[in-house]
Amino acid sequence: MTATKPIASCAHEQGVAGQRCGLIAIVGKPNVGKSTLLNALVGQKISITSRKAQTTRHRITGMHTVGQTQFVFVDTPGFQTRHNNALNRSLNKTVLGAVGDVDLILFVVEAGVFKQADAKVLEVLGKDIPTLLVANKLDEVMRRADLAPWLLQMQQQRAFAEYVPMSAKNARDVARLLGICEKYLPQQAWWYAADELTDRNEKFLASETVREKLFRLTGDELPYTSTVLIDKFEEERGRGQQRRLVKIAATIVVERDTHKAMVIGDKGERIKRIGTETRVELEKLLDAKVFIELWVKVRSGWADDEARVRSFGYE
Repeated sequence: MTATKPIASCAHEQGVAGQRCGLIAIVGKPNVGKSTLLNALVGQKISITSRKAQTTRHRITGMHTVGQTQFVFVDTPGFQTRHNNALNRSLNKTVLGAVGDVDLILFVVEAGVFKQADAKVLEVLGKDIPTLLVANKLDEVMRRADLAPWLLQMQQQRAFAEYVPMSAKNARDVARLLGICEKYLPQQAWWYAADELTDRNEKFLASETVREKLFRLTGDELPYTSTVLIDKFEEERGRGQQRRLVKIAATIVVERDTHKAMVIGDKGERIKRIGTETRVELEKLLDAKVFIELWVKVRSGWADDEARVRSFGYE
């Protein structure tokens, strides 16, 4: 899917003099903090996070509108260079599509670190689009003095438009990054309403929340190829002061029977906890009462089956 301008309403298209709006792609290798950064830039959690590499699998758009400027951020999967299965080919295609037609690229690395996987991501980025080097996780750098020679080395990798050492967990750093991004966006009408935060629907957010809890509660035991399918997403309007009710049935897909047992846990305790933590988070996110049922199914080899990868919703 190419990151192109969405169809705007007439009201948005008319705009106001002085408005700025543009696409900003967030790219980098797995586990450099891209989704955490997106959530911080938007001001609300819209992209799931975990320590497991390749947590993000879809192109997720997050919007942040402040003053006269609307930032449209595109979070991408971590560019995968190690495993060449159908799922990873699909994820890499998503990354390449997202960076093809944007106004600015945020190339995210860990501050003080530049490995071969980072270099391979940098190779696929076009040189005609302004690119900021975002040195994330600055809070984890023990000796700040070591950053100066590292930044000099990075200047030899590419002529980045600017260098931004920061931590996505630091509100001041996030505000500073927004200020830097603003000047690269063209003057044009906003594409979305000022209060919109993402282009993804509630069903998608439910699926992603289940997957986040799955990965967080299984750690490195469960292969990253496990996925989640939403079988049912129904809502009932609340009466009077009652919140609406959202009923969800979801299937966790794994590749082996041993993985299924791992997800279910002893006497079903783990899957019960996955469901509980998902429900609690979704009730806050959706502002609704949530009822959720989880099932686990084995689909051996699905991640290397192009047809099944597409049928599971990957591009």
